[in-house]
Amino acid sequence: MAVSFDQAFGIHEQAMKLRTQRAEVLARNLANADTPNFKAQDIDFKNVLRQAKESRDGGINMARTNAKHLNTGGSGFTLDGVNVELKYRQPQQASIDGNTVETEQELARFARNAGDFQASMTILNGKIRGLMGAIRGE
Repeated sequence: MAVSFDQAFGIHEQAMKLRTQRAEVLARNLANADTPNFKAQDIDFKNVLRQAKESRDGGINMARTNAKHLNTGGSGFTLDGVNVELKYRQPQQASIDGNTVETEQELARFARNAGDFQASMTILNGKIRGLMGAIRGE
């Protein structure tokens, strides 16, 4: 009986890749906390993960197949065939120099993202141990 790693690991592999990318975006925000007119960005994690799951399950993806097609976003990247658009964050308290990074909130988001990454890693480790046990006949 063949083992499908996509079925065994579920969405956790893609979630970990996305959490890694989000950590980079949040770190860039923190690094530019004192840069005038820097606009804080983030990833809509739930939306992107939903799109990745639909893509993996055979859903429909919109793709820009011609240079004349409208570009729907500015900055972003592609994760396993899913376009990830970076969103600008609205600050709770505007800065005089136009910077929208709120350091305390960015640190909290970064810490939560790291904790969620660790949780996905723990789940994946458990699944791998289960597969290894099944292979060994335990």
